[in-house]
Amino acid sequence: MTEDMSPAERYAAARVRAAEQATALAPFREMYDFELDPFQIEACRALEAGKGVLVAAPTGSGKTIVGEFAVHLALTRGRKCFYTTPIKALSNQKYNDLVKRHGARNVGLLTGDNSINSGAPVIVMTTEVLRNMLYAGSQALAGLGYVVMDEVHYLSDRFRGAVWEEVIIHLPDSVTLVSLSATVSNAEEFGDWLDTVRGDTEVIVSEHRPVPLWQHVLAGRRMYDLFEEKNGRREVNPDLLRMAQLENSRLPSARDRRRGKPVREADRERERRQRSRIWTPGRAEVIDRLDSQGLLPAITFIFSRAGCEAAVQQCLYGGLRLNDAGERARVRELVEERTASIPDEDLHVLGYFEWLEGLERGIAAHHAGMLPTFKEVVEELFVRGLVKAVFATETLALGINMPARSVVLEKLVKWNGEQHVDITPGEYTQLTGRAGRRGIDIEGHAVVLWQRGMDPGALAGLAGTRTYPLRSSFRPSYNMAVNLVSQFGRHRSRELLETSFAQFQADRAVVGISRKVQRNEEGLEGYREAMTCHLGDFEEYARLRRELKDRETELARQGTLQRRAAAADSLEKLRPGDVIHVPTGKFAGLALVLDPGVPAGRSHGHRGWDHHDGPRPLVLTAARQVKRLASMDFPVPVEPLERMRIPKSFNPRSPQSRRDLASALRTRAGHHEPGRTRRRQRSEAADDAEIARLRKALRAHPCHGCDEREAHARWAERYHRLKRDTRQLERRIEGRTNTIARTFDRVYALLSDLGYLRGDEVTEDGRRLARLYGELDLLASECLREGVWEGLSPTELAACASALVYEARSADDALQPVLPGGKAKDALGEMVRIWGRLDALEEEHRINQSEGVGQREPDLGFAWAAYRWAEGDSLDSVLREAEMPAGDFVRWCKQLVDVLGQIAAAAPEGGTVARNARRASEKVVRGVVAYTSVG
Repeated sequence: MTEDMSPAERYAAARVRAAEQATALAPFREMYDFELDPFQIEACRALEAGKGVLVAAPTGSGKTIVGEFAVHLALTRGRKCFYTTPIKALSNQKYNDLVKRHGARNVGLLTGDNSINSGAPVIVMTTEVLRNMLYAGSQALAGLGYVVMDEVHYLSDRFRGAVWEEVIIHLPDSVTLVSLSATVSNAEEFGDWLDTVRGDTEVIVSEHRPVPLWQHVLAGRRMYDLFEEKNGRREVNPDLLRMAQLENSRLPSARDRRRGKPVREADRERERRQRSRIWTPGRAEVIDRLDSQGLLPAITFIFSRAGCEAAVQQCLYGGLRLNDAGERARVRELVEERTASIPDEDLHVLGYFEWLEGLERGIAAHHAGMLPTFKEVVEELFVRGLVKAVFATETLALGINMPARSVVLEKLVKWNGEQHVDITPGEYTQLTGRAGRRGIDIEGHAVVLWQRGMDPGALAGLAGTRTYPLRSSFRPSYNMAVNLVSQFGRHRSRELLETSFAQFQADRAVVGISRKVQRNEEGLEGYREAMTCHLGDFEEYARLRRELKDRETELARQGTLQRRAAAADSLEKLRPGDVIHVPTGKFAGLALVLDPGVPAGRSHGHRGWDHHDGPRPLVLTAARQVKRLASMDFPVPVEPLERMRIPKSFNPRSPQSRRDLASALRTRAGHHEPGRTRRRQRSEAADDAEIARLRKALRAHPCHGCDEREAHARWAERYHRLKRDTRQLERRIEGRTNTIARTFDRVYALLSDLGYLRGDEVTEDGRRLARLYGELDLLASECLREGVWEGLSPTELAACASALVYEARSADDALQPVLPGGKAKDALGEMVRIWGRLDALEEEHRINQSEGVGQREPDLGFAWAAYRWAEGDSLDSVLREAEMPAGDFVRWCKQLVDVLGQIAAAAPEGGTVARNARRASEKVVRGVVAYTSVG
């Protein structure tokens, strides 16, 4: 290459090489056995130049290299580097990676559970730990030069996202920030905010995946490519579109054949072809198919823990074996080594032997309900290639280093705790981003299983939208408020909160809304001119017309509501055997009441049902149909025409029985003509004094006699609609301006009422609250202040503290809890009473839990399990009675230990509560909780 250069070019190239050798980047690049990508080099150079960086790149692209360069710079320059992650599992993984590269002497770990070498120059920690250090003014911050925030897009998380913004805002100006994010569509906006609050920040966005990703759909016996190239453009595979159309087309039914509709041979052939091609393979078959095509290892995402476990069992029952004898032996050796500390009596309880059988065959589940040790083993075996098929929930997609050759999605909908929702493009990108191992695979594969009703176009939209927007979830909490006021005073705290990304985004939105208001005001001026009348004030005349119309609409609505209430009242009074006339709907006409259909628990005379509720009578129609009617079938009251006896032998499922009774109904009630007996009701508007007044005022107005009155009225209506829309936009501007500061003002006012804050001073009670973190920080503080936990034993305190952290996964899990007796039960009841008082106070101060501020109701569902475990009961008995997976149990115990530590730190030193909180923590950290390293 150099032979082709001129002497001047060779000299210039030599100077560039010499300059590079003088930088910290050159020796850093030599530490890796692969060439760095351009985006990595660009970010590292910006860091070395003293700039902060935001790196947004796809999963698996190697953006953590930039974080590792920050570590390298810190060690080279004699500074400290904190490497933060959103979850403890990721912190443990990163700690092990950095120890291998820089040695155990230089790297420490702080996760709340673990504290290893906390004085090291490089410390890996969860983001919450750093936030707490900043508020406490920890000495560990001295000499801090770099902070790496891995998975910084996590600040969108509605429960924990605020922590990221707190850290970014409060870090000293001397600290260089390295933000690593998944690909987000508004990286520039986030970078602009970082530039505002942190100073010079370089935004580096990479859309390039180092391992190309192919998208497929698996249907029947064939795997289809989702896209195909046509004339240089990427289009949805027409085979998939034809399949969807074929599946959705109406094939000849049995009813069609009975009615004599012609059935062509082509239709029969199409039906046979559809049945042979469009079906969803079973789980064992999918893995076997991937194995035969060389597409393992694979991660199959199933949005259900039970579904993951069931998938493993289905593969085992299907005889699937992915490991040979040598691999099985290596699996058993590693598993026995990693689980040696688990007592033998607990192995059966934890499902160890079934789990081991799956691992030996190369198959495993991975979800939050598993024991952390089991999850770690699955991760290690997968990375080593000894587990080849993992069935996982979406939590695996967050940061854990488990790339696969293929990722399988069974469905494109998931349960979000309240309802089934479609997965978002961002979620699809995050999940499928696991496919393709850098340095191992030349390409990755995302496979979606065909499901009935699938829309290939919608799937292409998910796969084609590679990015998603980053939205702030920042809201000031009670703990945050007292810590801010303690450090900065009220006024400065308010200013700091206004620098949050949440307010930054709100203010940007205001700019666009303000422009819209300005355009609207120009339009209003034109409309006002167009409706001008030479006879008088047409705006005033238009207002009278609107008032008249609104009054007429209101009276009509009231009349409808009254008729609906009267109809519901009449339905309540129906009895079996009543013959009625159904006024409207599909089954209008004569009908016999078989069952009044009054909802359970509703007595006769109940009021207040709407048209979706209330009685739903089961009737036999004159056309021999037995149907359950709805309230909306009765817009007017119904009265029985007469009564009939329903034979005891009547069977609604018997066609003969229905025919006989319907015949008797027609004979008995055929002479009734209820439609002629209904009297015409006088209009409510005819007697209304307000309507009479408005009509008189309209006729007397000068504009009423204008020849162009209706033309003016049309312009006036447009003016009114635009004016209304403009007012709504102005309210949105008011709602977005200083929103975070206004929320802080409400929080500040409530804390002042309770005596936690006094002007710029934090009281003794406030200093206690400053040491309590979590969703129920204020409730915990009030319990300490009111002495609710005084006199409790350590196990009773553990039961009470569990209510501060536990939250049922779904409404189905939130059943009436079993509670310990005695003092613990009384204390739990007192905690709920205090929460009720705080809830009322929050409502008074307009603090809204739905906006992420405030105290949710304490959940007592873990109290009995925590009590029994702290008492020393066996794992088997506790898990069986709690009906809880081991992983969940361990996670809640870890969080319980954390909050007990906070209570011990916040309670009066030397008091019984502080002492018993520490003893309770020791009682909880035993057995399965003690020998798991990750929470």
